[in-house]
Amino acid sequence: MSTRYLLEIASNSAMSAVAAQQGGADRIELFENLEQGGTTPSAGTIAVARDALRIPLYVLIRPRPGDFHYGPMEADIMLRDIAQCRQLGCDGVVIGALTQDGEIDVALCRELVAAAGPLGITFHRAFDATRDLASALEQVIGLGCERVLSSGGHADAHAGREVLAALVQQGKDRIAVMAGAGLNAHNIHQVALASGCRELHASAKQVQHSRMRHHNPALLGLESDWLQSDAGQVAALRAALVAS
Repeated sequence: MSTRYLLEIASNSAMSAVAAQQGGADRIELFENLEQGGTTPSAGTIAVARDALRIPLYVLIRPRPGDFHYGPMEADIMLRDIAQCRQLGCDGVVIGALTQDGEIDVALCRELVAAAGPLGITFHRAFDATRDLASALEQVIGLGCERVLSSGGHADAHAGREVLAALVQQGKDRIAVMAGAGLNAHNIHQVALASGCRELHASAKQVQHSRMRHHNPALLGLESDWLQSDAGQVAALRAALVAS
């Protein structure tokens, strides 16, 4: 019997989320600012995506680009964003915070988990920036997170597949380890088999070209093309996983 894999698509807009659903995604992680690693989307984006989706919607809680060590004002922003996600009917949130020494900021993360209440919790790739992944995994488990998104501390999940396999064995049935970073239709099957991860995370992004007929040459870069999840690429990812 083949393994049933869960495919989560990292969607940088409501349009990306709809395309991902059309392509066969099982769950959406919604965010903005893909080029900067993702930040929390606007309330309008979350509301429109929620109205359009029939599959679970998780929202990234990240107040800014850069590192994952946050001050009091940033913590307040995250707590308010989580409250808004609850109001808008999201299924879960994606959180993460670290100390200056590269360990899980357990105190802050406990506040974030408490604020989420009944919502599901994914711990994002701040996990990969910790100094000791095995120790960090135990802390994430202690927080009560459903899953952790990881590339095994490597630049991409394919390179980190052996580390991911060790994390899967360590976590056993206490937490799901979701492989993410650099996954595509050509390598997702291999990563799934080698790591033992049953949840896979990809963006399936494609360049969208501007439909403007008029361009002001003085504003070069302001009206540039953009990236969006593509239903066809999502379908290819799903087919690759079904084939496995």
